[in-house]
Amino acid sequence: MRLFLSSYGLGNQPEKLLELLGDNKQQQQRVAIVTNAGDYHSEPEIIERLTANVAMLQELGLAAERLDLRDYFGKDSGEIRNKLRNYDLVWVCGGNSFILRRAIAQSGFDEAITDLLAADEIVYGGFSAGACVVTPSLMGIDLCDDPEVVPEGYQEEVIWDGLGLVDYSIVPHYKSDHPESAVLDETATFLEDRGMPFKTLRDGEVIVVDGESEELLG
Repeated sequence: MRLFLSSYGLGNQPEKLLELLGDNKQQQQRVAIVTNAGDYHSEPEIIERLTANVAMLQELGLAAERLDLRDYFGKDSGEIRNKLRNYDLVWVCGGNSFILRRAIAQSGFDEAITDLLAADEIVYGGFSAGACVVTPSLMGIDLCDDPEVVPEGYQEEVIWDGLGLVDYSIVPHYKSDHPESAVLDETATFLEDRGMPFKTLRDGEVIVVDGESEELLG
């Protein structure tokens, strides 16, 4: 399993993402960008954020395009699994963690990405909400992200379980120059008071998981 979990954007060491992807000189490596955590925004705002992420990844020499999980709502997970097999990396952007978790469940992305990561067929990269959803639980993240925001086409039920790809919660934007940093201090306190394992990420920091190896990079 290969994971690149960032507080914001690519962090301070984007070359580590390229190392996870490996050296493939035969063809340009392809990236699926998931922006569904921002589906509470208008479509022009979503496109603006998408464009910024496409440009960021293109600077690394990667070919990036949008993968809208809403296109797979209600379909068999095999459809999105087959789609993901066209990519070397799925890049999951920030926004509202609870909206993103709903999209992951309604599209079958949860089953598909878990299987593909276990088979080492793809790299999962994400920042902020994209990092939070890989944890065992979204408890505490509700102090920052409103779980009751439900865009059109989304189920109303709140999903508190994360994907469980790591065995601890992640608190992004910790002690950082970010508008949500102060409230995320409260998230860290909430998790600590309940004895829930967690790791904090300052903007610029990333957690890199490569098989049995895991490191926190600043």
